Amino acid sequence: MSRISTYGNYQSALLDLMQAQQRQLDANRRVSSQKVATDLQGFGRGAETLTAMKSAQARVQGFIDTGEAVSARLTTQDLAMERMGEGVQGARTAIVNAIALGRLDGLVQEVQTSFQVVQDGLNSRHQGRYLFSGGLVNTVPVNTNALADLSALPSASDAFDNDDLLTDTRLDEGTAIRTSFLARDLGLESFEIFRDIQVFHEATPLTGQLNAASETFLKTVLTRLDQAYKNVTNNTARNGSMQNQVDSILTSQRTQRDSLDEIVGKRTDTDMAAAVTDLEAAQIALQASAQVISGLRDTSLLNFLR
Repeated sequence: MSRISTYGNYQSALLDLMQAQQRQLDANRRVSSQKVATDLQGFGRGAETLTAMKSAQARVQGFIDTGEAVSARLTTQDLAMERMGEGVQGARTAIVNAIALGRLDGLVQEVQTSFQVVQDGLNSRHQGRYLFSGGLVNTVPVNTNALADLSALPSASDAFDNDDLLTDTRLDEGTAIRTSFLARDLGLESFEIFRDIQVFHEATPLTGQLNAASETFLKTVLTRLDQAYKNVTNNTARNGSMQNQVDSILTSQRTQRDSLDEIVGKRTDTDMAAAVTDLEAAQIALQASAQVISGLRDTSLLNFLR
């Protein structure tokens, strides 16, 4: 004959209740976090693979962050170089108009304005740092504000305070490019032209009626300005080429990141429909276990002995 134990019934019902509570906790965690587990231990033998994938994700995201920062800098550099080109072209246009009119009135003032436009481009900043100062990011690369200041220097190169440090940026595992430019390399040619104009003006004022000496000088200057503008354009194109390269690499890396996110998501993201179903089932089991324990109070043998 089977023996009925009140203590055994209570123990069995209590064990069922505890298991139902644990299942409810697990299901509730999956629903709230939308993840299969909240730590690597919860993924079992797949934890090692998941760790490797997470490492790859972090590495790709690091390259993306670097690429986006470089892209923003290149965009600012492009604007600065366009500014320089505007200054060189402005000086050329002023000289062409003066020669065409045969009058030099206001020419030096227009050249001064063009010089300041070029200077403004060379002194451009990105995120509070000077773009073309090399390693001296807090030092203004061009230290002259007027043509008179420039002509007072021993040479045009003395107008620049940048150092010679150029920055190489690693964009991915196998690609590193030099994305920086130096103010002296970009602006020395045009500054020499501006300085020569001011020196000539101080010796032979460029005012009033155009004379033969001034015309000969200004036509020579036009040829030099054309070459200077060409060089500025070439540097702008080089900057744009690097920008295209960076954008292309970023597009590839973002695609790679999205693929990794999808693969990792399949391993870590919970099936919400199944999780909700498990939660509801666990709640029902918990209620049933609680009712069983409650009912055991009325099925004790002591009740029958009375």
